[in-house]
Amino acid sequence: MATTTTARAEGAPGERWVELAIGGMTCASCATRIEKKLNRMDGVTATVNYATEKAKVTFAEGVEVGDLVATVEATGYTAQLPPPPVPPAAQAPGSAAAAAPDADTTADHELTALRQRLTASVVLAVPVVVLSMVPALQFTNWQWLALTMASPVVVYGAWPFHRATWVNARHGAATMDTLVSVGTLAAYGWSLWALFFGTAGMAGMTHPFDLTVSRADGGSQIYLEAAAGVTAFLLAGRYAEARAKRRAGAALRALMELGAKDVAVLRDGREVRVPVGQLAVGDLFVVRPGEKIAADGVVREGSSAVDASMLTGESVPVEVGPDSPVTGATVNAGGRLVVEALRVGADTQLARMARLVEDAQNGKAAAQRLADRISAVFVPAVIVLALGTLGVWLALGQGPTAAFTAAVAVLIIACPCALGLATPTALLVGTGRGAQLGILIKGPEVLESTQAVDTIVLDKTGTVTTGVMTLVTMDAADGVDKKELLRLAGALEHASEHPVARAIARAAADATGDLPAPAGFTAVPGLGVRGQVAGHDVMVGRERLLRDAGVELPADLAAAKDAAEERGGTAVAVAWDGAARGVLTVSDTVKPGSAEAVRRLRALGLRPVLLTGDNARAAGAVAAEVGIAAEDVHAEVLPEGKVAVVRDLQAAGRTVAMVGDGVNDAAALAQADLGLAMGTGVDAAIEAGDLTLVRGDLRVAADAIRLSRRTLATIKANLFWAFAYNLAALPLAAAGLLNPMIAGAAMAFSSVFVVGNSLRLRTFTATPAEPAGPAAL
Repeated sequence: MATTTTARAEGAPGERWVELAIGGMTCASCATRIEKKLNRMDGVTATVNYATEKAKVTFAEGVEVGDLVATVEATGYTAQLPPPPVPPAAQAPGSAAAAAPDADTTADHELTALRQRLTASVVLAVPVVVLSMVPALQFTNWQWLALTMASPVVVYGAWPFHRATWVNARHGAATMDTLVSVGTLAAYGWSLWALFFGTAGMAGMTHPFDLTVSRADGGSQIYLEAAAGVTAFLLAGRYAEARAKRRAGAALRALMELGAKDVAVLRDGREVRVPVGQLAVGDLFVVRPGEKIAADGVVREGSSAVDASMLTGESVPVEVGPDSPVTGATVNAGGRLVVEALRVGADTQLARMARLVEDAQNGKAAAQRLADRISAVFVPAVIVLALGTLGVWLALGQGPTAAFTAAVAVLIIACPCALGLATPTALLVGTGRGAQLGILIKGPEVLESTQAVDTIVLDKTGTVTTGVMTLVTMDAADGVDKKELLRLAGALEHASEHPVARAIARAAADATGDLPAPAGFTAVPGLGVRGQVAGHDVMVGRERLLRDAGVELPADLAAAKDAAEERGGTAVAVAWDGAARGVLTVSDTVKPGSAEAVRRLRALGLRPVLLTGDNARAAGAVAAEVGIAAEDVHAEVLPEGKVAVVRDLQAAGRTVAMVGDGVNDAAALAQADLGLAMGTGVDAAIEAGDLTLVRGDLRVAADAIRLSRRTLATIKANLFWAFAYNLAALPLAAAGLLNPMIAGAAMAFSSVFVVGNSLRLRTFTATPAEPAGPAAL
């Protein structure tokens, strides 16, 4: 079960909000009912999320949290009071992690209990169905064995449905649970009457195979296979749903795992390594190369390059020195840093990002199950029809047995086996086919969003582009061999840990083989490196590094540098022996299939939007290359800004899908109507997304939406036929003409049809890739 949080002041003066953990919800309509009850209170605005089992409630002065809990409980559900405030020191990531196992353990126990209930029901229901449907297996007194096996399924297995029906009935509501409970109990109850008071319990009894439409003796008919089979089918669907809900908080856990676990704090001039939860504001701590920065702060000593892609999505590292701000969970890619902690624990940027994800999950409207929507009308109509049938038959003087036979037949035929198969089988086949194509679909609620999506927001770094710095061009001065330019620059850069240096060194090693070892290597913070390679005094870095040494770029190289930067690349100047020799351009390159992916998404009726924390020039260059309009580019956007862009699009009436791979995308993925996470990205993004693209190929996003839409269409068709067969049979049942074999045949045929319709999803194929054009030189 979801955990609660303390009430916090926010919004208008005197307004507070609180998150409550809600228990007892069994379907999306339960969340809707609680939400309506809370919103009827004066000064209360509530959003209830069925997936996360949370209610986010904003309430005015004069309303107490106890009033909110009482209202939820009066509706027939449970709500937990928020715990008392926790001191800031205890709110560090360690404390969040400590609190998580309780909620996780509870959820695991609930899932285990449901799995045990499902396993027992399937083991017992399968023999009952087989015995009832295969006359050759119906030995003497087989019906009593069927009763013995069906009883635990109807009582124990279907208990969640019965309990939910009772709660709903007390509040005058009917849901899918009501239909399941009433139908299975009607089938089971009538079977008991037929076995003990009718003729169905006699030795040698078999199910008749009369396919004519005629009145039959209700005392000779049993429906144990319907009661047991429907229960097992629907428990399977409920278990799949519970597993999907179990992952609702995984994005938050993944985010908190990204933070540093311990930190080297300076105490009396010595380094003391302590758990990060003991770090306090004002402490000085040491960050060595490759380590994560433990908290938000400011650099007091040292200089380095910091990989801030977790926060900004920008692949180019940020150069930092004394008085430069740094963010917790980013990675020190260069030298030793001494940082003063300014924000720790729940106040860090990482913790705020976690809250953004949680707020987005709670704020997203819970998807309404199609079956629940239909049952809101279907269930009351069936119950009224059954009561009407009973009354009419009694009024016509046909006798209690005939009247109850017809009324119960209405209830039995209204509970279709195919209904339990409609969603699970389509999901099973659709998600299985998706997995073969590198597409992971989290659950049925995901599919409904794909139908309405009209805008798709694409993160740049790691999604549209590779996310890895790569050498893309070389411009050499007159008379300089490009291979020699790359060899000398790569040899010197090979001694550096800077990501740009690694890109050059990697390209040099690939092009020239073994690189000579440099001598007298020196890193100039923020500017570049210098040293001796193969007898030459070499400098590689920013133009200012050369200028400080009295070396100017000639006009042709200066023009090449400006052109590279205009395209959004990082220009690196190379000089040796007192003269500028060339300019190397390093950039995050566009993935080969990104332009084709954008075309496919447009063909599906989607408007592509590029969203990135990178600079405007780099974003514009990438957008132009893949075919995204300039007005649909949002650059230099931090995580909060990404969420804001998605919200603005939603406020403008757009239904938004988001594709991303980084931590900085997690909140936007959760906020979007449909989140597609690249499987090559971080766990936080993957958990916050609704669909995962395993291969990290953006072209798969179009296939994912096509597959999801087709799976949803299959579910809708399945539900239509699941209800259609029964709707067609209801008049026969009401007229007392429902022969048990016809009822069984109709139920079996509808189930076979639903399964067959779902299996057609196995023929879904990915769109073939377009032929590759000539390679760029």
